[in-house]
Amino acid sequence: MGVLNNRAGKRWMTLGAAGLSAVLLTGCSAETAAQWGRWGLPEAASDRAVHIGSLWNGAWIASMIIGAFVWGLIGWVAFRYRRNRKAAPGHAPRQSRYNLPLEILYTLVPFLIIGVLFFFTVQTQNNVLAKETDPDHTVNVLGEKWTWTFNYMEEENPAVGVVINSKGTINEFPDLYLPVDKSVRFNLISADVIHSFWIPEFYFKLDVIPGHPNSFDVTPTKLGTFTGRCAELCGTYHAAMLFNVHVVTEEEFIAYLQEAKAAGGDRIGEVEAPEYPNTVPTVPAKEHGE
Repeated sequence: MGVLNNRAGKRWMTLGAAGLSAVLLTGCSAETAAQWGRWGLPEAASDRAVHIGSLWNGAWIASMIIGAFVWGLIGWVAFRYRRNRKAAPGHAPRQSRYNLPLEILYTLVPFLIIGVLFFFTVQTQNNVLAKETDPDHTVNVLGEKWTWTFNYMEEENPAVGVVINSKGTINEFPDLYLPVDKSVRFNLISADVIHSFWIPEFYFKLDVIPGHPNSFDVTPTKLGTFTGRCAELCGTYHAAMLFNVHVVTEEEFIAYLQEAKAAGGDRIGEVEAPEYPNTVPTVPAKEHGE
């Protein structure tokens, strides 16, 4: 009876393992597999992504090598200096109070690792923040609680001739249209608190700071629709600060702006941030003798 139960148990375990494998293989799509190959990053959609992607992959590879070495060393020490059952009770291996060469080694190696990572981080930062001499388009971005406004600075473009804005609300996400393979300069300003402009597929984000304009250049390289976010906890409805990014052809981009121009109304003209107030309270100076 026990033999039969054992065989039945093994049969059910085999069937269960086969079923689980089928589910896992079915659920593992090609995109998921590709994302694992990018260490969790989405598919790149900008020219700056190659620099961030290289730094990300390099950091993962370095971390895995260092982790494997450390865990291997721990395992080797635990095995090599394990307790000897044949030794006399109370016997302990010879103890060393210090080892100067070893201490110098494990002090210098972390500094070496940090130095290498710092070098590649600075190099990547310089490449990502590099500016175009004459970008094809300029978009002034206004971040505010809790939405975005995009100003397309196309007044010098003969095909448009005016500034077009796209303003969102907390209940309606704004749309950002960008032409593929054309450089775009983003000028970022905040109307209230610190926000962060982030399009995950671009592998780039930058803080939007009140009273301190920031800017960066990027060239979209992939057609499609993506979701932009605020990457800085900015208040109660931070989660509502989403926007739709449409990377289209140059012709579709111009057509979108011309349609907005034809519609007129409040879509024409730049929406600017109010002058950031000085919120630091001041105390009037007292006259002598008061």
